[in-house]
Amino acid sequence: MTKTPDTPRNEKSRGPGVLKVMQSIAAGALGVQSSKRREEDFGSHSPWPYIIGGLLFTALFIGTLVLVVQVALAGQ
Repeated sequence: MTKTPDTPRNEKSRGPGVLKVMQSIAAGALGVQSSKRREEDFGSHSPWPYIIGGLLFTALFIGTLVLVVQVALAGQ
């Protein structure tokens, strides 16, 4: 009979949650992410959630800037 490990099998295979990815992207964009959290992000998960989230964050940021500039120029 084989012995099962103490930790759940899918604990490592499950990727990061949506909230954790969003927090990491926001902290990275603002430059306030801890080195421990950065090592966790780079070490144990697929990069795709962070890449896609980063692209979405960048598009949202640029869209917000364009909107603010349009509103500011329309008020002149």
